[in-house]
Amino acid sequence: MIERFNRIARGIIFFRHHLSDKQFLIVSSIVVGLLSGGAAVILKSIVHNIQYWIERYSYEDFFLVIFFPLVGIILTVICINALWKNNFKKGSAEITYAITKKSSQLPLSQTYSHVITSALTVGFGGSTGLESPMVSTGSAIGSNVARAFRLTYKEKTILLACGAAAGIAAAFNSPIAGVLFAIEVLLADISAAAFIPLIIAAATGALLSKIILAEGILLSFVLAQPFDYHNTHYYLLLGLVSGFIALYYARSFEFIHQVMKNINRTWLRVGIGGILLALLILLFPSLLGEGYESIKTLASLQTTTLFDRSAVASWITNEYALLVFLGLVTLLKSVAAAITIGSGGNGGSFGPSLFMGAYMGFVFARALNLALGTDIPEVNFALVGMAGMLSGVFYAPLTAIFLIAEITGGYGLIIPLMIVSAISLAVATYFQPKSMEAKKLAKLLNANIDDRDQYLLSRLDLMQLIETNFMILHPHDNLDALRKAIAASSRNTFAVTTAAGDLAGIIQLDDVRQIIFSTEPADSILVKDIMNIPAGQLTLTDNLQTALKKFDSTGLWNLPVVDGKKYMGFISKSSLLAKYRNELIRSA
Repeated sequence: MIERFNRIARGIIFFRHHLSDKQFLIVSSIVVGLLSGGAAVILKSIVHNIQYWIERYSYEDFFLVIFFPLVGIILTVICINALWKNNFKKGSAEITYAITKKSSQLPLSQTYSHVITSALTVGFGGSTGLESPMVSTGSAIGSNVARAFRLTYKEKTILLACGAAAGIAAAFNSPIAGVLFAIEVLLADISAAAFIPLIIAAATGALLSKIILAEGILLSFVLAQPFDYHNTHYYLLLGLVSGFIALYYARSFEFIHQVMKNINRTWLRVGIGGILLALLILLFPSLLGEGYESIKTLASLQTTTLFDRSAVASWITNEYALLVFLGLVTLLKSVAAAITIGSGGNGGSFGPSLFMGAYMGFVFARALNLALGTDIPEVNFALVGMAGMLSGVFYAPLTAIFLIAEITGGYGLIIPLMIVSAISLAVATYFQPKSMEAKKLAKLLNANIDDRDQYLLSRLDLMQLIETNFMILHPHDNLDALRKAIAASSRNTFAVTTAAGDLAGIIQLDDVRQIIFSTEPADSILVKDIMNIPAGQLTLTDNLQTALKKFDSTGLWNLPVVDGKKYMGFISKSSLLAKYRNELIRSA
């Protein structure tokens, strides 16, 4: 298979001689769009068929069905451990990390590993989404196509983002949302040159999805009621609620996911996760799988059918009881998603965010109608709530706005979508400045990525900037040893270390010019008497943003680097700035 792919790639490269670089990049984006869109179609189809098979048993013996998610997680963990071992990464933060630190190179195995594992997890009822695996798959396809076509780092990064855009576009038949997702979530450093390939790849993926996938597989709605500006104040309130529910999602997900990860024994963690999921699904059947079908049920206003197979169905005797249970489903979706992924399943937060947003918006509108006697459109609020949650969880308001606009077939709700998405984002960032994936990325990079300069600095590796061609002295060396070191060195700074290799101090040539010409006996002046404790030093855990701050605060041109106390070398400010300049040129 790999050899066949390479032959095709060589054939395409042959035509490169007849095309400009821009033209060939566009051709490459079409290839990536087809492959990524095809992967998304395959994944959706597999999951749909597995769920169709499960549905055959659901009405006969639902008690058996609630344990299917455990089967899916077990199969996923077996695949990961047996086939990919430690080379299996989840989430968009890992993709951005690869762009930043690995020259946009993703492993070839990632072009199919996420398809297999997420199909097993979600197909068997794991309460998570397929969009994150689609993004990972598409990004890997783009990265490996670029490598096969021998493209530059910048072109490889663009094709990686093209793959992600095509995956999202194919998943929802929403090309604009696919492009915006790639820009808002993956490409922190975007140039105008990337837009045309992104648009072409997303359109290709969406077209493939529309041609192949049946209408019922895709998430789509027909807008029954237009936007009524008299409900604007309710949408403002929904934006606030969305922001706080998005915060709840992020914090509850991270907490429960970490609790699951703290269970060190793999199969114990899988067993506990599977049993907890079974209990949740027994009470709230709509938590089974992605939950998109239950969103469609909400949109059709057939809410009572959501609890037909529930163990607590007899408790729902009136509209208020139904509202309480719908609210519980909303809050428990993040718990179910965290358990699914934390216990070993594969999926993402995109689907759960849309699920929670739809339920939240519906509950919000139904509660107002019951309490105040209003007649606000519950379906519209469910759709707008989806955008609010997506914006507040991913910090991607444009993606949220245009995704819902596209899956509703028009822009009838564009004003409330903009209002709710903006307010939700404002609330979420006020209490939590970084999104879940941004925090994960900052941890991977050991740096905060808030602007272009910090992003470019994060691409540089502190370890690669350490210089070791500085002469080393010892505290008990005399003046003659210092003179010999100065004569043999091309640097103006000298490290002073103990016998164990620990940094004791530094000597700057400007500070000892008078002493080296002293007529006093050499043995009367020792290095320990004239060395200085450095005004600042770096450790191996520091990042280059910290290094620049220390250069500015100390006024030093060379900062020593230590591992604990052990001397490792120096980092030169001039070398750091030169590397930064090269990275700036490379990204331009």
